[in-house]
Amino acid sequence: MQSNTKQRGATFTGTIDRCFDVSLYLLVLMGFVTLAGSGGLDIPTAIIVGGALAFSGVLLAQRKTLVISERWTTPLTVAYFAFFALDYLFVSRGFLRATVRLTLFGVVIRMFSLRRDRDYVTLAILSFLLVLASAVLTVDSVFLFCFAGFMLMAVATFVLMEMRRSARAANIEARPSSDPQERRQLTLWLVRLAPSLMLIILAGAAGLFFLLPRMSAGYLGAYSFGTDFSAGFSDHVQLGQIGQIQQSNSVVMHIQIDGDSDGHHDLYWRGMALSVFDGHGWSNLRRQQLILDKQAGNRFEIPPFETEVFRNTYAAATLRPQEKTIRYHVLMEPIGTNVFFLAPWARRVTGNYRVVSADSGDAVHDLDSEHPITTYEAESDIGQPPAEELRISGNNYPPQIVPGYLQLPVVDPRIRLLAAQIANSATNNFDKAAAIEKYLRTHYGYTLQLLRAPASDPLANFLFERRQGHCEYFASAMAVMLRTLGIPARVVNGFRSDEFNDLTANYVVRAKDAHSWVEAYFPGYGWQTFDPTPAGSTGTPQGWGRLALYVDAAASFWREWVVSYDSSHQYVLGQTALNETRDIWQRLRISTRRRCAAMLTWAQRRQERAEHSPGKWIGIGWVIVLLLLGLRYARQILQWIKEIWLAVNNQRVPEQAATIWYERMSRLLARRGARKFAAQTPREFANQIDDEHLRRRVAKFTDAYEAARFGSSAEEAQRLPELYEEVELAAKK
Repeated sequence: MQSNTKQRGATFTGTIDRCFDVSLYLLVLMGFVTLAGSGGLDIPTAIIVGGALAFSGVLLAQRKTLVISERWTTPLTVAYFAFFALDYLFVSRGFLRATVRLTLFGVVIRMFSLRRDRDYVTLAILSFLLVLASAVLTVDSVFLFCFAGFMLMAVATFVLMEMRRSARAANIEARPSSDPQERRQLTLWLVRLAPSLMLIILAGAAGLFFLLPRMSAGYLGAYSFGTDFSAGFSDHVQLGQIGQIQQSNSVVMHIQIDGDSDGHHDLYWRGMALSVFDGHGWSNLRRQQLILDKQAGNRFEIPPFETEVFRNTYAAATLRPQEKTIRYHVLMEPIGTNVFFLAPWARRVTGNYRVVSADSGDAVHDLDSEHPITTYEAESDIGQPPAEELRISGNNYPPQIVPGYLQLPVVDPRIRLLAAQIANSATNNFDKAAAIEKYLRTHYGYTLQLLRAPASDPLANFLFERRQGHCEYFASAMAVMLRTLGIPARVVNGFRSDEFNDLTANYVVRAKDAHSWVEAYFPGYGWQTFDPTPAGSTGTPQGWGRLALYVDAAASFWREWVVSYDSSHQYVLGQTALNETRDIWQRLRISTRRRCAAMLTWAQRRQERAEHSPGKWIGIGWVIVLLLLGLRYARQILQWIKEIWLAVNNQRVPEQAATIWYERMSRLLARRGARKFAAQTPREFANQIDDEHLRRRVAKFTDAYEAARFGSSAEEAQRLPELYEEVELAAKK
């Protein structure tokens, strides 16, 4: 008997161990999936670690184990720490990436060297570090779902870990049920418990997250990695770098323009303006910075540049008044650049940043390393002067414009000839620029296929050999041709997108929307935009494409109210909640007043009618009273009707009919002094009656009652009304 009990206890412990092994494996797997979903893993690392996890899963499914000897784990760990230093210095060149690889190595080694309880705890902690690393590497809403899955498995794992520890430490071994479905029952119990605890934890965490005071921006973007974006929007850009950015479809930013709910704007979002061309790329070798004054409300006014640094560049542009001002809100993804993307021409920027500067190319920079660009508001004047005015602007350029924006390296002579040929019929600078813009749009093709090998003269190769390229080549060709004609020009890198999410009223700007265009200078009016690249259109997705809008709306909400959640968001949320509560209370008060007034009006009208016809209203009053009494005693009335029906239809339900008739007989005798006690049986009650004539009638009634009540005899139930009359007659005598 004792051995059987031990065997059953061992079976129960084995069930817990099996469930714990599966739960711990799924916990580690969810940690890896969360990290891989962040996009922070290189392909070789993802393949190696994923393969190791898949192999471990196969062994777990086959109930096999593979444990690496301690003689090997220690040298491997020491060797990897040496590789960690090399990885940090030469391979990853970053602490976070190298540390992530170190953590993954620890996970793989620990999964195949589980011996003691502390090894299981260490593996669970390492899986949490994977999730922590992914929280730094990503800002996508997918992280929320991965984290919820990790939380689910973490709850199940630590519950089973405690059950496993308690079962092993118990002095009295567990005695489970002999049900063969024991493991399934334990699994179902975990399936019900773990999600409930997870939801409670997430709900509590969400409450703390939104309610705790925020002292700074809620974004870890300072630890994000630089990408091709940072190179594409720097002071030096090689031809082809914007094309590399355009290979990606990832979201770069969301823009919401006040008053625009239909997506009718098609704007350029300026990043960097580049002026120096060396034949292979553009740069700003003499870029001048102006630190902007920070004003109340974290607002930075971008002045009309009447300072000495920018006077000659912008003085003419300030002669004309603002024509069309827009205000917009930008939510940026972490793309590793400190450039604010603004519609031309920006007048002010508002955001939680300490130091903001503007340069001589109209670019606005965030110089606050502790607050990377996440969200900001801005105002821009998007008004444009009419073409008639630009045609008569003349050639009286400021002195600092000519050397900076007419510079050219040694270019292919065919470029000068082509520019002169295109602009031959134009009589002013605006028409020359428009002619070159139209020519490039209509005579060259657009492609994102990059050159396999760099050309010795990429611009000449584009214009006279390949005759197709992406926006950088179109913009560079136009800027160089304008300069050969004596028109100051520069190349601007930024974004252009007309993709509009009508669910959130946001413009969605993706990496593929990275764009280069040209700005030419006109005295008295400043820089004007020209875009020689053939136009494309995205617009608002339709059909199945609208599913992406819902995904984008969720991602936008996640970035705005979770990743970038700070004190300003908390203030807005608090004010919104307060205003909504106040509005609800106000609407409730108004509604209550209206209803009370309507009830008083109704009562007054009824009173006036009652005064003119009192008899009618007295009758209505009695009807109402009777209805109220009927409602008050509805249960008793229904019970009385039911008893009458059963008493009449004895044969339908003889048991209930017998009970009703016996209760009637008991009440009848109680009024005559013969009361039945609760402890007495019907037969004992009949025998205690003193009057012999009445006793015989009651005994006869009792026989019929018992036959109908306990024997379901319909015949005896039908006799009960007649026997009741005999008892009633005998009781009167």
